[in-house]
Amino acid sequence: MDKTAVWLLWSAAEVAVVGTMIDYIKEYGDYRFSEKPLNEVDSLILSQFSYLKFDGFVPGVGEDGADVTVAGLDKRPDKDRLFADERYREPNTELFEGMKGSARFGSVRLKAYANVVEPEKETQFSAVTFVLEDGMVYVAFRGTDETIVGWKEDFNLAFSEPVAGQLRSVEYVEAVAAQLEGPFYMGGHSKGGNFAVYAAMNCRKEVRDRIGRIYSHDGPGFRPEIRERGHYEEIADRVVKIIPHASLVGMLLESHAEGYIVVESKSFGLLQHNPYTWLVKEDGFVRAKGVYKGRKFMDEALNQWILSLEETQIHSFVDTLYEVVSASEAVTLMDFTADWKKSMTAVAAALKGIDGETVAAIRKIISSLFEIAREHAKEELEGKAAENREKRERRKGKAQGAKK
Repeated sequence: MDKTAVWLLWSAAEVAVVGTMIDYIKEYGDYRFSEKPLNEVDSLILSQFSYLKFDGFVPGVGEDGADVTVAGLDKRPDKDRLFADERYREPNTELFEGMKGSARFGSVRLKAYANVVEPEKETQFSAVTFVLEDGMVYVAFRGTDETIVGWKEDFNLAFSEPVAGQLRSVEYVEAVAAQLEGPFYMGGHSKGGNFAVYAAMNCRKEVRDRIGRIYSHDGPGFRPEIRERGHYEEIADRVVKIIPHASLVGMLLESHAEGYIVVESKSFGLLQHNPYTWLVKEDGFVRAKGVYKGRKFMDEALNQWILSLEETQIHSFVDTLYEVVSASEAVTLMDFTADWKKSMTAVAAALKGIDGETVAAIRKIISSLFEIAREHAKEELEGKAAENREKRERRKGKAQGAKK
């Protein structure tokens, strides 16, 4: 019996195994894309893989160089540099380990890597192009990285003018399309999803017509005027927006009440933005009934607040927030949270002289960073407690067995 027939029988059995995208690779890694075409979970995997630091590993746009495969990256003696993003170092390493040894992802080729961080222009942009074993091309845009400037660019999406990263996304996809033939897919996680949709609705028509599907994995939406100036209606039926059931980032500036897929996560609150928490059953995400009512209410209130502000107010708010966080002299969010006492002392000093209303708003946003840290600590403690309980139960079972 061939591999495809085995897969069909396995699917028909409707085995209710729920895991994450790491488990998906273990289950479906033996199936090449020519046997089982790219799906929504594959899209998230490639989008997350784009967070790795390919500087010096993958040729840039228009550069000549030998093909680089996922498996080939493992042969590099300096491969540890790929995992420089401390936020996802452990899961990204596990993702890479699973991908490199699989028939599905090991032969995927990487091309046209771009990585630009320009603090003076408030720009953090990165993208890479994947060529799959079946010839399909997937253009992946990296989401917000660990830099403070990348974090600010997220807030800049509230402006009525496109941010530099969005403009770069259009340039990138047009440059890549000129080098490759045939249809292709696009996607990204977080801000990367926003960039993918923006590039699709603003690139030249001959390029736009070649795009088969655009995936936005919990990516922010757009101000109405940004959407209206693009050709969104031409690509709307090709956009696949996927958000967790307590989404905050993916619901920012999202004006469409319908049109997105809501999925289950094994985590809570803001931590659901982490794609490693999204639940997978067989070859798709586990569907949720909808966004949590409480979360949806807060998302709608936040969007209403953003859209009610004048442009000058938004600029003032975002600039002040950036100045306050930058006062800690942190370059990355990891630096900012590493020494809380030092960071908050610097923040407190910078807050002096700022009007009370702005100070209150800034404090609320900064507190979300600490909420994430607290949730991480809480989950870690709960995990250790569960592990200890399991050990005690095993010891108890062995002791009872010995008495018999």
